[in-house]
Amino acid sequence: MLDGGYELSHLAALEAESVHIIREVAATAQRPGLLFSGGKDSVVMFHLARKAFWPAPVPFPLMHVDTGHNFDEVIEFRDRIVAETGVRLLVSSVQDDIDAGRVVEQTGPGASRNRLQTAALLRGITENRFDAVFGGARRDEEKARAKERVFSFRDRFGAWDPRAQRPELWNLYNGRHAPGEHIRVFPLSNWTELDIWQYIAAESIDLPPIYYAHDREVVERDGMLLARTRFLETADHETARTETVRFRTVGDATCTGCVLSTATTVAEVIDEVAATRLTERGATRADDRISESGMEDRKKEGYF
Repeated sequence: MLDGGYELSHLAALEAESVHIIREVAATAQRPGLLFSGGKDSVVMFHLARKAFWPAPVPFPLMHVDTGHNFDEVIEFRDRIVAETGVRLLVSSVQDDIDAGRVVEQTGPGASRNRLQTAALLRGITENRFDAVFGGARRDEEKARAKERVFSFRDRFGAWDPRAQRPELWNLYNGRHAPGEHIRVFPLSNWTELDIWQYIAAESIDLPPIYYAHDREVVERDGMLLARTRFLETADHETARTETVRFRTVGDATCTGCVLSTATTVAEVIDEVAATRLTERGATRADDRISESGMEDRKKEGYF
């Protein structure tokens, strides 16, 4: 639990800000939804949402944009959390878009469905008529995300235009939008990776086991270690080896790397995160290496 007293601790102040943002959306949006991947940021965000409305249930559903190339441990964790909490889970599947011919899947070594998530995300928002969608992005993750507002205005195509964003002074948020437009909301904007892990420790939050050190078969590609799964197609020169690793972030198994680690507890992970000088996405996400502006380009297409 977080410390009490007359002066809020750093984590308590972050928690209070996030809870305020979540409640603001619930009070002003007609049909909000919360993106949930089973990764640490979405797990913390869901934990904050439960706190915001306790003892009432969370008044909006979770939505998972499912590439179909997930880590088994993460899907098992997702389903367990849904069963334990009784929250409603919606799934927008990339495979459905592939089958319908709305997107074309890449093939061969290096292929990933990660970029195809945008179509599934936008379709899920449209089909569920969401006018506000919570995302777990943080400003310390990547330079394009550092430009993001807490309330991020998206046009009727789901696109992000940095020139169309509203000022956010004194924690006042403008969620006004026309029919067909929507707001992406980032309650964890001011959190860092270290804050997330310290909060996980303080609140005893459960996570998928792949966040902690374990032995796994990996393939080295472009300076990153990718887990050898049934989804990863390897080139002839690539060979698998077993290493003791953990994941700093969770995403599509074909482009989410792991790091060498012996950290098996939250305290040990905190020590590692405090010492690192590489952001989690910079160190472990192949999809961010497409180009210098890869993330920003995807955000303009409708990605988070």
